[in-house]
Amino acid sequence: MANLSTESYKESIETLSFLPSFIRVARPLHWVKNFALFAALIFTGNLYTKIFLDRTVLAFIAFCLATSATYIFNDIWDIKRDSLHPHKKFRPIASGELPISVAFAEAFIFAAASIFLAAKLNPLFLFSVIGYLVMQALYSLVLKNLAIIDILIIAAGFILRVYAGAFVINAHLSVWFLLCVISVALFLASGKRRAELGVISASSGATRQSLTKYSKSLLDSYVTMFGNAAWLSWALFTFFESPQATVPVWLFLAELSRTTTVNKMLMITIPLVIFGIMRYESLIFEDRTEAPEKILLTDIPLLASVAIWIGLVIWILYSGVSTVA
Repeated sequence: MANLSTESYKESIETLSFLPSFIRVARPLHWVKNFALFAALIFTGNLYTKIFLDRTVLAFIAFCLATSATYIFNDIWDIKRDSLHPHKKFRPIASGELPISVAFAEAFIFAAASIFLAAKLNPLFLFSVIGYLVMQALYSLVLKNLAIIDILIIAAGFILRVYAGAFVINAHLSVWFLLCVISVALFLASGKRRAELGVISASSGATRQSLTKYSKSLLDSYVTMFGNAAWLSWALFTFFESPQATVPVWLFLAELSRTTTVNKMLMITIPLVIFGIMRYESLIFEDRTEAPEKILLTDIPLLASVAIWIGLVIWILYSGVSTVA
């Protein structure tokens, strides 16, 4: 009995020693990308509708589990390549901190939990989660090694998040909003590849096959092209879908002069979007990092512009300063 107790104690200690790696391999920092699921909730005017908010929060949790499962699977599959990467070699699986068997079990549990939770919410949302898991598995196995296709798959992941959020509350998204989502997704995806190429160029060489088919100038053109598309599509969305001003101060300005007329309220956020894109591009071209979520959470000017943009959008849509035309 004493030996059994000692063995159980040792197993418990070993399990606890894996806990930090168990958490890190799930990449909780990357969950920030899953906040895209709240886009439909906010832009359809349902942010304060409790049933929709509750469903979106559960959908967010389901997608966090699904994304973590795909990250772990990718790390298991890429263990040899990651061990040669200047940064990825410190990941729990590549560094040997977390046994592959434990990582595989974690990925399976997360994937199963995400599917189970998605099934409780909405059939279309369930298909979105399964589709995401399948798409990311194919990405890890084959598609990430195909130039251009790899960028499209990364962008598709962002788009799928937004539409998964719409499915779970049965919301309609306008074609202009879809254009915004596609443009921003392609911008972030090409920016990720450009920054990754910059990090690799400063180290021992490429560890991803598709990177050998990109040049900095080509990725620079992609980032610039999709950056322009992102702010222009947002500008078009604010023009065609923006609430009109109805508060007396705006009406007074309109009476004072046609030049001072304030209409299409969301258009006042355009300068923030342009600043955010310019700031993000400047960081990418400085080869600061290959992870958009790290840039967003660590660069104060960019973080501030995003926070102010979100605040303005919610204020315009929900504070009563305007009404939908």
